[in-house]
Amino acid sequence: MANCAIQRVCRSIQTAATAPRLTRFALRPPKSIEVEFANGSAFNLPSEFLRVYSPAADSKIRSVGGEKVIFGRRHVGIMSAEPVGNYGVRLVFDDLHKTGIYTWDYFYHLGTNKFPLMKNYIKTLKKHGLSRDPRAK
Repeated sequence: MANCAIQRVCRSIQTAATAPRLTRFALRPPKSIEVEFANGSAFNLPSEFLRVYSPAADSKIRSVGGEKVIFGRRHVGIMSAEPVGNYGVRLVFDDLHKTGIYTWDYFYHLGTNKFPLMKNYIKTLKKHGLSRDPRAK
């Protein structure tokens, strides 16, 4: 199990170190962003996925068994994207989360690992009896 964690870290470091130059960023509010890179890679990243894998921790994360789990974000939307230098953007979500800075390298990492990351997210939710859907008020 520790070996798998080490391999994931190594892949993440390698992906970040080899991420190609961003050539296009398009906000498609409220549900996604599109990014394209110099190597021809193009990704459509849904708002729920971006919110769940935000590079910032916030108070809406529930710690379950030592794991940080964000749940109930199926319908979250992106309100805006604010440039941060020449290296990324701050996404503002309609649940008022706005502290994560998404670098171009991080978008590449998310795009190239979208399906295994989403699969892991859903598996973690099921493991803890949580849902992608928001709780009824």
